[in-house]
Amino acid sequence: MDTKIKQKNKKYKRIGLLILSATILGGSSFYLMKKPRVLKVDRNELTVKEVTEENFEDFVIFQGQLEPINSILINVVEGGSVQEIFVENGEMLTKGMPIARLYNPNTELNFLTQETAIIEQMNQLNVAKLSIRNQELDMSKDFVAIEHDYNQSKLDYELNKKLYDREVLAKNEWETAQEKLRFQKERKGIIQKTLIKEKESNNIQLRQIDEALNIMRKSLSTLRQNKKNFLVLAPATGRLSSFESTLGQSIEASKSIGKIDILSGYKLVAMVDEYYLDRIQVNQYGQIEMKGKIIKVKVTKISPEIKAGKFKTELEFIDKIPSNLQEGLSVGVKLILSEKEKKLVIPKGSFYSTTQGKWIFVVNDNKATRRKIELGRENPAYYEINSGLKSGEKVIISNYEDYKDVQELAIKNNSND
Repeated sequence: MDTKIKQKNKKYKRIGLLILSATILGGSSFYLMKKPRVLKVDRNELTVKEVTEENFEDFVIFQGQLEPINSILINVVEGGSVQEIFVENGEMLTKGMPIARLYNPNTELNFLTQETAIIEQMNQLNVAKLSIRNQELDMSKDFVAIEHDYNQSKLDYELNKKLYDREVLAKNEWETAQEKLRFQKERKGIIQKTLIKEKESNNIQLRQIDEALNIMRKSLSTLRQNKKNFLVLAPATGRLSSFESTLGQSIEASKSIGKIDILSGYKLVAMVDEYYLDRIQVNQYGQIEMKGKIIKVKVTKISPEIKAGKFKTELEFIDKIPSNLQEGLSVGVKLILSEKEKKLVIPKGSFYSTTQGKWIFVVNDNKATRRKIELGRENPAYYEINSGLKSGEKVIISNYEDYKDVQELAIKNNSND
């Protein structure tokens, strides 16, 4: 009996040891999971800055290019290959000056065919018009002969009436004279009405023919003008820009081959990061530095379409600008988004690309602890602090790519520590 009890106790003892080991292992794992991950880093690898209270000015800086206020595109009306070039890019042109001549044999042949067809149609209409006139002339001649017959019958009637009244003319001859006059009178009346109606109809046809001829003359004039479109002319007086055509180059119809810059003034055109789309407004003021002078500018136009993460904005000059400026000159624009006011800030740094401004490492002696923060506005130099930091605290603003899963940094003063 004593032996059996001893074996049973050993069995329970082993089970207890197993349970104790599992408990210790689980507790250790839980502790390790909860324990902050610590990474040793060299202080020389870190950029540490202090949280300060500064006069925060909300502004944005971007590059703007100088462009003329007004430009006119030079569009090719009739496509073809470049046969002659008369000017060079950058030259001053007056309105109507030739820029280039194009050539397209297929279009030339098409113009010739159309011109021939229009001239033939015009000739046919003119022949029809002449035929109507000749027809009227023939009817007029016929009417003159009929009127002559009527007048002759009337004279015979009057003479026969006198003879009949004197009883010199026989009754049957008198009746014949009466019938002849009646016939000629009715004949004249019918022909006269027919001639009037025919003239009215002819007048309508002649008006229609004249209208058709006028349309054809305009078409012919337009066609001949289009033939001149192979010669590209300056649409306005100004400086030729963006003109890079070469001899033999094939250019499609309606394509722009350059532009004329009207030198009545300049504007600034800039592509700005989409982050500022809701913050930049028309009539906001800014400034640029040009030839050692500060010049005020104002936003005049915003295009909300986003391309490659940027939107287009245009600015006009408030102050007088230096003379002899070159188109395409790039200048830095400082656009004021708000007035200066005291705010808690930290300098901008590459930490933001990892944290998106949601957390930061706060330095305390040789240790840096991860802390949640909330950032507000920004300018090219600072981030505004909404919460999570106090003035005088020090933070790490350098790159966090190697620390994004770390809770705490142990900072070594040098690489030999």
